Amino acid sequence: MKADARILFLALLCVFGPATASAQWQPSEEVRTYSISGKTGAELYGSIGERGPEVGGGVRTIAHTTFRLTWQRKYEPRDGACVLASAKPKLVLIYTLPKPSTSLSPTVKASWDTFLDGVRKHEKVHGTIITEMVHDIEAMSVGFSAPDDPDCRKIRVELTKRLGQLSDKQRERGREFDRVEMGQGGNIQALILDFVNGP
Repeated sequence: MKADARILFLALLCVFGPATASAQWQPSEEVRTYSISGKTGAELYGSIGERGPEVGGGVRTIAHTTFRLTWQRKYEPRDGACVLASAKPKLVLIYTLPKPSTSLSPTVKASWDTFLDGVRKHEKVHGTIITEMVHDIEAMSVGFSAPDDPDCRKIRVELTKRLGQLSDKQRERGREFDRVEMGQGGNIQALILDFVNGP
């Protein structure tokens, strides 16, 4: 369930567009599913372990949140310096969730719905953390300047460093959230136990 916090810096820094007035934006969402099988909670959870998305090192997880992020940016030379005059993000949050391949009995379906709702809420928090990171990038970026940079080259190098710091912060927030949620007595641990031990 760890959020994939990889930022494609080429996309962040090299997608330019016309200057736009600062405006509120909202991320869009894309939901992907992977198929699982089973007739009981234990069987369905076992299938998740076999088919869930990989998050590195062959480790599989129940669900996953990642994103696509591009920017429309306008750099302006000003008195020998370069200023980032505007930056408009386009953020797509991508959620990957399990989906049973066949219909479930009423009791198992009720248990499944409770389990999936809890998993979805968990992933939505990762989506919120990512969205807050993009807001932080936007706030830091607009008006950012580099002296003695009339060709607007140095500013990209310095901006990449700052973006890396914000990305690291977002990844750590996601990891800490997972540690709490999946630790002893955490919400995800409780969801799993109830689901596996249910009908």
